[in-house]
Amino acid sequence: MTTKHNIKKIIISRTDAIGDVILTLPICGIIKQFYPNIKILFLGRSYTKDVINCCEHVDEFINADEVLKLADKDAVLYLKSLNADGIIHVFPNKLISKISKKAKIKLRVGTTNRIFHWGTANKLVRLSRKNSTLHESQLNCKLLEPLEIFILPDLKEMASYTGFSRIPELTNSGASVLDKNKTKIILHPKSNASAREWSLDHYASLIKQLPKDHFQFFISGTAKEKELLAGWIKTLPPEVVDLTGKFTLNEFIAFINQADYLVAASTGPLHIAAACGIGAIGIYPPIQPMHPGRWQPIGKKAQALVVNKACSDCRKNPQSCNCINEIEAKKIADIIRK
Repeated sequence: MTTKHNIKKIIISRTDAIGDVILTLPICGIIKQFYPNIKILFLGRSYTKDVINCCEHVDEFINADEVLKLADKDAVLYLKSLNADGIIHVFPNKLISKISKKAKIKLRVGTTNRIFHWGTANKLVRLSRKNSTLHESQLNCKLLEPLEIFILPDLKEMASYTGFSRIPELTNSGASVLDKNKTKIILHPKSNASAREWSLDHYASLIKQLPKDHFQFFISGTAKEKELLAGWIKTLPPEVVDLTGKFTLNEFIAFINQADYLVAASTGPLHIAAACGIGAIGIYPPIQPMHPGRWQPIGKKAQALVVNKACSDCRKNPQSCNCINEIEAKKIADIIRK
């Protein structure tokens, strides 16, 4: 079966953060369902490579950072060398859109609300993300219409298309800290300032509410976040395991896959946990476009918590979100106890 445009190889371009990339992976699975022989290349940032490589539907990773370093002429030659028949600009990047046209990629899908796509894409999809009621993964599906794919799965079905099956093995050093007799919970308190965050006091309260005889807690975060969390971690019970700054992304994915739950705000690790199929519990503010209706994790055991109210107070002060902190630690403890 071939596409209307006889596309044998297509590039999915998503050059932003880990969570955004994971919510783009389902369209790779959907494309493969309709066109099983098509080859999918994923153009992403270098730090997302380990995530993209976990997807069984992606045939090749292309490092966008390396492409964008090249002079225009060399970037065009590189894209030509890939022999791609199509490119879908899921995340609009003006330079990538420009060089894909110069490389004469046959099908170039963009959105009408990006003016530069009018001159660089040859298939425009009317799509406005900001005010849509659809989830991010569903919005991405709209970009498949030029391939004559018109399905819009619900989020439960969407999770089945993620294809997050090529998960790396956990190293001995990572496995050595796991207690197989306890429910393992990763707490990821920070978000690199990309999301509204649940307070550290709430995370500490959650630890206190779940007895150490049955539950094992881990605190995760980047090396930069390790410095921010160091003082707080010292106040936690000694059996809580500090993992901040200790893992590469590949190692962290493997570790998440061995846990039972991960609790976080709207961050990359939350979406990784959902894709791995563990209990991903996301904590969200009731503010557009950050609310779970747009950004909740998709997975068999994923769920999102948000207070039922309309509030925009934290637009003015993103470091302080009272609404997100109205979600009590007990509510999450009750979910984990079930």
